[in-house]
Amino acid sequence: MLKAFIVDDEPLARDELAYLLKRSRKAEVIGETDCFEDAVEKIKELAPDVVFLDIELTEKSGLELANKLQSFSKIPAIIFATAYDEYALQAFDLSASDYVLKPFEEARIHQALDKLVKNYAAGDLIVEEPISHSLKNSGKIAILEEERIILLDFKEIIYIGALDGKTIVKTFNDQFVTSETLVSLEKKAAAFSFIRVHRSYLINFQHIVEIQPWFNSTYNLLMKEHSTIPVSRTYVRQLRALLGF
Repeated sequence: MLKAFIVDDEPLARDELAYLLKRSRKAEVIGETDCFEDAVEKIKELAPDVVFLDIELTEKSGLELANKLQSFSKIPAIIFATAYDEYALQAFDLSASDYVLKPFEEARIHQALDKLVKNYAAGDLIVEEPISHSLKNSGKIAILEEERIILLDFKEIIYIGALDGKTIVKTFNDQFVTSETLVSLEKKAAAFSFIRVHRSYLINFQHIVEIQPWFNSTYNLLMKEHSTIPVSRTYVRQLRALLGF
C-alpha cells in the first residue's frame, strides 16, 4: 500500500481526498497540512511514497513546493490535485506523476493510483536521487488535452494550428486539441525546425513536400501527411529566405 501525504489549504478538499484514498485501499494517508513550511518538514520526516499537492496554497505555490521536494534524498511521487488546469504543463516539467482536477472523481483517483502502482512495480519511478531534468532539452513537448498530458517528439509534429479558440497539434498519425495558445507553443518550438507561415499556423519545415504558388504572391505548402497549409504574404519573405527559393 502506498504511503500518501496531502497538501491543500482547503479542509474540505483534504477530507474528501483522504476519504477517496481510504476507499481505494491502495493508499494510506500518513499526514496532511495546509502550510508550505510544515509540508517541507513533515514530508522530509515521514518520507511518503506520494504527495497529493494543490497548486494554489495560501503562502506559496504548490509548484514551488514540488521543486523543493526534488532536493530530498528520497523524492516522493507528486500528483497535483487542483482546480486549475492551466498549470499542467509546468507540473509535468517538474516530473509530476499525474494531474487530477477538482472536483475529485473517484474513478480518476483510482486511475492515478493504478498508474503510480504500475510505475513502482516496473521500476520506472525513481525516487532515491534528485532529478534535474527538463523537457526544454529533451526534444519533446508536453501537450495538455483535457485531463491527459501527451508527450510528443517535436520531429513527429507536422504543424500546429489555431482554430476556434483552440490549438491543434497535428502529427503523422494523430491530432491533439489543447487550450495552450499558439504563441506559447511557438516559443517552445522555435529551436526545433518550426516557423510561422500564417497567423494561424506553425509548420515543421522538415515535413514540407511541395511549395505551390497561389494567389497574390502567396503559397500553399503540401506536407508529408498530405495536409495543405497556407502561407500568408506577411511570412513569404521569411519562408523564401529559409528555403532559398
